[in-house]
Amino acid sequence: MFVQINTDNQIISDAEANARLEQRIRQKLRRFEQRLTHVELHVSDVNGAKGGNDKHVSPEARPSGHEPVAVTADGQRVEDAVAAAADKAARALQHALRKQVNGKVH
Repeated sequence: MFVQINTDNQIISDAEANARLEQRIRQKLRRFEQRLTHVELHVSDVNGAKGGNDKHVSPEARPSGHEPVAVTADGQRVEDAVAAAADKAARALQHALRKQVNGKVH
């Protein structure tokens, strides 16, 4: 599973920070790792220096043979938003892949 992290110019992004975010995503989506080809993570700061619950994270997971699954989450810190988004992505993947296994139209 390839993990790509994209940040806006308001988010401090370096190799160490990206590695931590990638580790969090891999940890939360570990059970789907064999089925995922790519996870793209978009991280932005909606309010800039104003602060608040303004870190917006949008992961898109791409399972083999299935449409991409995308969710969003917000948080006060990037790490919190990533954790919440990864949890949502895991639930969405579980639901989408269960539909595929059960032979239902997805």
